[in-house]
Amino acid sequence: MGNLDLITIIIIAANVIISYKGFGDFGFFEKYKFNVGAVRKGEQIRLFSSGFLHADNAHLFFNMFTLYFFADVVIGLLNVYKFLIIYLGSLLLGNLLSLYFHKNEYYYSAVGASGAVMGIVYAAILLQPGMNLYIFFIPIPIPAYIFGIGYLLYAIYGMKNRLGNIGHDAHFGGAVGGYVITLIMAPWLFKTNLLMIVLLAIPILILLALKKAGKI
Repeated sequence: MGNLDLITIIIIAANVIISYKGFGDFGFFEKYKFNVGAVRKGEQIRLFSSGFLHADNAHLFFNMFTLYFFADVVIGLLNVYKFLIIYLGSLLLGNLLSLYFHKNEYYYSAVGASGAVMGIVYAAILLQPGMNLYIFFIPIPIPAYIFGIGYLLYAIYGMKNRLGNIGHDAHFGGAVGGYVITLIMAPWLFKTNLLMIVLLAIPILILLALKKAGKI
């Protein structure tokens, strides 16, 4: 993990350039951020453009730092084109899930590449479930699949309790996007990593059950 392919450099550069444009130009930021009312009025470009805007430097750094560590796993085990499809598809699905959960909140807004980045993280977990991850302030390695399951469960908790100023639904949708798109493009995983596929599906099924029961 942690190598820079050209496509990763391009994506990081696009995020930095567009985010800094947004930092200094409020009108630009408002025009291209994710906003439920604007999207429902027909401004679907926001479903993608918002993924290249960030709230501040810390938000931008954390997303790009995470992308830097996981992008080469996906590129190396699939290819550049499939990596790009996962990235953009996860970005779109993350924002679509946000739109679904907030469809009646016309003033709801969000920005950030988190959905796309979480899609890449989950693609990497599916492709290499045995790799170990190190989380800030936790001095021991965590198996990737444990992190994946735990993070989605945390996202469900965050969605249910409106925890913090964080787009938990976009994170969850992006992760599901990475999960689904990766399985479509790498069906051989059903033979090699079936148990991990089933385990990572558990939080998705929990969310569906909670939504059907009207508890989220």
